[in-house]
Amino acid sequence: MTSAVHEQREALGLRLRELRRDAGLTARRLAELAHWHESKVSRIEYGKQQPSEADLRAWCAHTGSDDQLADLIATLRNIQAAYLEWKRLLGTGTRRRQRLSIKLEGETGSMRWYEPALVPGLLQTPEYAEGVLRKIISFYRVPDDLDEGVATRIERQHVLYRGDHRFSFVIAEQVLRTTVVDDSVMLGQLDRLMTVMTLPRVQLGIVPERAVFEGPAMNGFIMFDNRLVHVETVSAELSITQPREIALYSRMFTQPAEQAVYGEAARGLIRAELEGRRRR
Repeated sequence: MTSAVHEQREALGLRLRELRRDAGLTARRLAELAHWHESKVSRIEYGKQQPSEADLRAWCAHTGSDDQLADLIATLRNIQAAYLEWKRLLGTGTRRRQRLSIKLEGETGSMRWYEPALVPGLLQTPEYAEGVLRKIISFYRVPDDLDEGVATRIERQHVLYRGDHRFSFVIAEQVLRTTVVDDSVMLGQLDRLMTVMTLPRVQLGIVPERAVFEGPAMNGFIMFDNRLVHVETVSAELSITQPREIALYSRMFTQPAEQAVYGEAARGLIRAELEGRRRR
């Protein structure tokens, strides 16, 4: 869980503690009224446990703070949205997640995407996307909607050709080397990267594998203007909205972006990988 999510929990807990104290209730008395274990009150107040909406309703009812309920529930839902487990996000399969991306990407003027392991979704071929989504479906044991997921991922790519959106992709050279499915799929994918580099609103940089380590970016991340950052972990997708955290990601993006090569130098790295795979 990110520090921002934990801080939001603590801030919510502080508000709840103030409501309890304003009502003249001890933690023990509130727990008795709500039929909770006494430790639950302190865990919530110190951000150790996230309350449910039912908990908030009981809290407000017993502290005479019903006028605060709507705002508290809105705060709780914001916290929940900041940390969304893949099992929930992919509960009906992969298509729903792709639909959410279409909306978000369409509303974004400038997107910055750093990826150390795989080709970014907006640049994937159908065959490459199928290989990636097949692994996701298998690993997370979610409903198999592979065909729909692939089709929607490819639909996302229409944004590359519409409007005045700007896209800056920075990938590690390892992305070119990591085989998804087989060499045939990779040849098509590498050729696709050569093509997207010619698009007027797309910038693709490749960090050479011998570049000196400059920063702590171990995970890929996506920046949507300066209002939101998505970070994917094994268990969840994090939505970063705190300005000071977004500023950190902006600094982090600058480091690989400055190390990356572009234009003909980037095409040279892709051509070298294409030639190597063709000789196999």
